[in-house]
Amino acid sequence: MERDAAGAGVAPIGGLFSTAEIKILICYILTELQEPVPCESLVNLLHYEEIANGFEVSDALHSLENSGMIVSVKDDDEDCYQITEQGKSINETLNDSLPNTVKRRSLNAAKKMAARRRNAKNSDIQLTHEDGATFVTCTALDGSRPLLSIKMLVTDDAMGNRIKNKFLEDSPEICTAVIDLLTKESE
Repeated sequence: MERDAAGAGVAPIGGLFSTAEIKILICYILTELQEPVPCESLVNLLHYEEIANGFEVSDALHSLENSGMIVSVKDDDEDCYQITEQGKSINETLNDSLPNTVKRRSLNAAKKMAARRRNAKNSDIQLTHEDGATFVTCTALDGSRPLLSIKMLVTDDAMGNRIKNKFLEDSPEICTAVIDLLTKESE
């Protein structure tokens, strides 16, 4: 495809330099995720993964919306995009034109982003300072009720933020592991 997209911030190998490829990749990601994706998150995802220039992604999103391939929706008061049937059809027809490595890398990053977003909706994480000590409290929620809460003394805010990020990435696995350990029969 023609190299007609800006290349600032894009990896020379494994990046996209065609506006058509960027549009196809967006349709691919939205089709595969099957859920609304925040506009800003999609732009940042492709930019920080060095797959496409952020300005080009933003332009591609607007173009896809104007042509009816994606629609803007509100999800938890966030502006998000969702694929339309027309966009799914384009994805089905054209996604084979993208390199598999680019599709795999971008979809893996998009799945992590979507999981983190879902986990954030179902978590409450607080960093507090009490009597000169720093604590992080990670709570998994079942609706609005706490399901599991872990409070830890940490060395500093940086450590607390690392734990917070890890909890947001893997909270279902962390909760499952803790519950399994606590309910396991003694041998």
